[in-house]
Formats: sequence, C-alpha cells, structure tokens
Amino acid sequence: MHHRNTIRLAASATAVIAAALTLTACGPGDGDGSAKASSPTPASASPSRTTPATASPAGTAPSASGASGGGTTTASGTPASPASATSAGTAPACSVSAVQAKAYQAANRPDGTGTGAAIVEFTNVSGHACVLRGHPSVAGAGNGSPEHNLPLKVTPTGTAFPVRLAPGGRAWVKLTFHQVQGEGDGYCKSGAKPAVFPTLVVGLPGAGAHQVALTDGEFAECDNTVTATAVSAAKPS
Repeated sequence: MHHRNTIRLAASATAVIAAALTLTACGPGDGDGSAKASSPTPASASPSRTTPATASPAGTAPSASGASGGGTTTASGTPASPASATSAGTAPACSVSAVQAKAYQAANRPDGTGTGAAIVEFTNVSGHACVLRGHPSVAGAGNGSPEHNLPLKVTPTGTAFPVRLAPGGRAWVKLTFHQVQGEGDGYCKSGAKPAVFPTLVVGLPGAGAHQVALTDGEFAECDNTVTATAVSAAKPS
C-alpha cells in the first residue's frame, strides 16, 4: 500500500514538473517573438527619419536652384543679350556726316548780358545707330578758315559715358561761358574785353567738328573760357 502511494506521488510530481517545463518553454518563445516584431519598427523608423532629410534638399534644391539659379541666369542672361546687342559697344562712332548740330541759349545761365550758356544738340541723321562720347572741344570760328579758329579753354564737368543714338536720336552738351556784364559792348569782370563769335566750332572725340550758330543771336563771352558737360542722352536746361 505504501509502495503504491509512493508511485502516485512520483507520478504527480512528474506531471507538475512537466507542466512547469511546458510553461517555461512557452514564456521565452513569446518574448523572442515580441522583440523581433519591435526590431523592424526602429529599423523602419530610422530610414523614415533619414529619408526626408535627404529628400528635402534633393527635392528642394533642384526646384530652388532651378527656379532661382536657372531663372536668374536666364533672366539676367536673356535681357543681357538684347542689352549688349543695343549697347554703345556694338555701334560705330558717329561720323561727321552722320550728325547734324545746332545751338541755342540755355534756360539756366549766369546773370549778365552775354550768351551765358548754350545747349548744343546733336541729331543722328544717318540710317543706322552710332555712338557719341566724351567732352567737346570748343573754338570761336575764324573768318572763312579753320586756321583762324580761336580755341577756348574747356573745363570739363561730369563723367563721360558713350551715348548710343538710333536714327533720329539726339544727344546734348551744355556750354557755360564767363558771362559778359553791362550794356552796349559790355565788359568782363576779369577786365578783359568781351569776345563775340557768330559761330562756334564744337568737336566730339571720333565724331569730327561741327560749326554751329545760335538760333537767337551771337556767342558773346569773356576770357575765352567755357565749362562743358560730357555729351549726354539727357537734355540739360
């Protein structure tokens, strides 16, 4: 009887141990499966963080550089081509025959009774664009011969830039003289005698010399000195 009870106890103990082993075996198996399931998550999360960082510059940079870099190059390049095509550098200097000149008193001039200041207007009368540039030379015209011209001392003022004239286009220089004072023959503040010229000879670099008369009188000035602006596309007053 005692022997049978011992056998039953041993069998029960064996069953308990077997059950325990079964539970132990199941526990680690579930833990490993859970780790493997979570492992892909960080792995996929890591690329998801990296991918936007790489794609953003790659996606943005082409569109940004394409819009700004390419657009800027095109925008600056496209106007640059027409601009260079119509710039002064692509047109020849105006020849003497290509330009017609005339002169008239300036609205703004020194007080006095002489000419004071005059505007010389150059018009492109040729059929093609040409360029005027620089400060003028000025001389009182001699009687019938260029050798008799009296050069005036020119004080240049302002910066000289090339001026491109289309056919019919105009450009100007302003001449400001030492003004004559008083009535009649007048006088000069310097004590010199006033000079009177029916015409002046005005030259521009590369464009020859042009003899001009005032539309309203003669050129009366003192000291044979004149201040001259550079030829300009903006009409002076």
